[in-house]
Amino acid sequence: MDDSSLSYAIGVDGGGTKTLAVIVDAQGNEQGRGIAGSANCKGVGVDMALSHIFSAIEEAMRQVPCSLPLQRSWFGLAGVDQPSDYALLLPLLQPLAQKVHLTNDAELVLSALPDTVGIALIAGTGSIALGRDAQGTSARAGGWGYLIGDEGSGYDLGRRGLQAVARATDGRGQATLLVELLLREWSLDSANELTSKVYKDVDKAAIASLATLVCEAAGNGDSVAYDIVEEAAQELALALVAVKKQLNLPDKPLDLALSGGLILHENSFREQVIHEISKRTAIGTITLVEDPALDGARAALRLFS
Repeated sequence: MDDSSLSYAIGVDGGGTKTLAVIVDAQGNEQGRGIAGSANCKGVGVDMALSHIFSAIEEAMRQVPCSLPLQRSWFGLAGVDQPSDYALLLPLLQPLAQKVHLTNDAELVLSALPDTVGIALIAGTGSIALGRDAQGTSARAGGWGYLIGDEGSGYDLGRRGLQAVARATDGRGQATLLVELLLREWSLDSANELTSKVYKDVDKAAIASLATLVCEAAGNGDSVAYDIVEEAAQELALALVAVKKQLNLPDKPLDLALSGGLILHENSFREQVIHEISKRTAIGTITLVEDPALDGARAALRLFS
């Protein structure tokens, strides 16, 4: 082992769509980063998830004069929920750092809050709310995956947008601008081509990317799209409040960390979510977590010495 490697920490944000690894020096300055595919072992399998994690780390390390193991690490991985997940993955990650901290990717977002106390709300390809109080108690809501949950996620909006197009095409539902936007986005001549496109050529990430079209249509006054966005925002607010009820948080406005491509990059959607939360609880500081991997690497230096 290269002694110089002991002055570095790494944060890994392994989501349902991509994995980002960031290496920082002892002062928390970024020194290297790498990107790869999904690290959700329940979505792509353990072998593929690990391959993506190692690939992202190797890319980051090519920019830094160091070797494995590094000093400290924080791995925030989608799909890590049960004790069996930790038992499976921790031994496989141990060679990467002297000290390995493994959590769900939502908990990684909490590292951006002071003392990691408050609630993180993630809405990207999937969705989840997770919080921690000063006593170290943690709680979560959502994160059940795209088949039985992930309300308010990019996938949820995209799937419901597709359903709205199908209903409008049949005449079972209201006319919607989403038909025009979807045909243009996927270069289709007619909505009748949707089934072959969706069931042969489209993956979960591609459906999640359609959330942008739903938000665009809602912003242009389309009532069908607006209803989808409003209900998604309400679901995220409900998840956050459910987490708050399980924690012993101070009787003051709630500090929030927001992350995930949908809630970060769709400003109108984020404003709607915040509005729905504010109807249910007082909001304190809102931190937009653009780079959970970087925050996680810095938190690993601070918290796991």
